[in-house]
Amino acid sequence: MLSIESHPHATVIRLISDDGTNRLTRARVTALTQAITEVSGPLILTGNHRFFSAGADLNEIAALTGPAAYEFAQLGQHLMRAVTQHPDMTLAAISGYCMGGGLDLALACNLRICAPNAIFGHRGAALGIMTGWGGTQRLPRLIGRACALQMFLTAEKLHAPEALRLGLVGRLAEDPLSAALEVALKL
Repeated sequence: MLSIESHPHATVIRLISDDGTNRLTRARVTALTQAITEVSGPLILTGNHRFFSAGADLNEIAALTGPAAYEFAQLGQHLMRAVTQHPDMTLAAISGYCMGGGLDLALACNLRICAPNAIFGHRGAALGIMTGWGGTQRLPRLIGRACALQMFLTAEKLHAPEALRLGLVGRLAEDPLSAALEVALKL
């Protein structure tokens, strides 16, 4: 579900899935939350070249009953709190798609560095769902209320250059993980 890599100045948690989409299943959210609470020092979250994370597993969500859906929302909120309350710097090194709950995860980090192929979106409106993991509060703080509402309500996607221009990410880099490790080295 994930790998933990120790580097001299940071810990890298890499999302891993068989299909490469790094969907945030209940099991992955639980494992990620536990891993984040157990590491110290600067923390970098990343995925693979094609997907940071496609977000929550929609098949899993569709099968949830009311109480189970509420529990899943709480699991996601607990994960986001673990990221925001991590005692050291948190960075998201993003390549490829960063969607839905994956975007919420990246937004919870202190800094976001992305590759030129990064695509950001909150496609919930197109699917009839809305995030419950804090993205609706964090995104407007970064890119402004109007742009955030446009993303949420129209399910619009942002490509890396536009994400940089709006302030969603702080930097573009061909290798965002290496760039994040350089930032961690300077801390």
